[in-house]
Amino acid sequence: MHIALLNPEIPGNTGSIGRLCVGTDTPLHLVGELGFSIDAAAVRRAGLDYWKHVALHRHADLDALLAATAGQRVFAFSKRGATRYDRVDWRADDVLFFGPESTGFSAETLGRFANRTVFIPTQPAIRSLNLATAASIALFEALRQQDFAGIEHDHAADGPR
Repeated sequence: MHIALLNPEIPGNTGSIGRLCVGTDTPLHLVGELGFSIDAAAVRRAGLDYWKHVALHRHADLDALLAATAGQRVFAFSKRGATRYDRVDWRADDVLFFGPESTGFSAETLGRFANRTVFIPTQPAIRSLNLATAASIALFEALRQQDFAGIEHDHAADGPR
């Protein structure tokens, strides 16, 4: 699995998603303009000391992301998506693609993914879920379908908390 963020705006969300990616061995792709420096304290704070372990890929724009992930399926998550996220037959190399926090994807960008737009159901009382929450929901469903392949965890090594 891969997670890609287009023009992320909130460093805490990106930091949290980075930590999620480290914990699941998932590459993170940051696409386009960032609303912050990835060296910013807020990104590091949200990602804790895991940020240095993120398999991070930077892409100038959407076309660069698509070129870098050629041969992989890219799914755009949007409240205007056509398919509910748990009804996709996820593959191990799929890219879960999320738009900017304040605006989501433009209609033009969504149009490029006409047969691969996905939504997470919510009540109409909210515009959208938090970006890090949505990425977590989507990634863990995709990983569940893959039987969490490649994610090993020795609970005995953790000790009591």
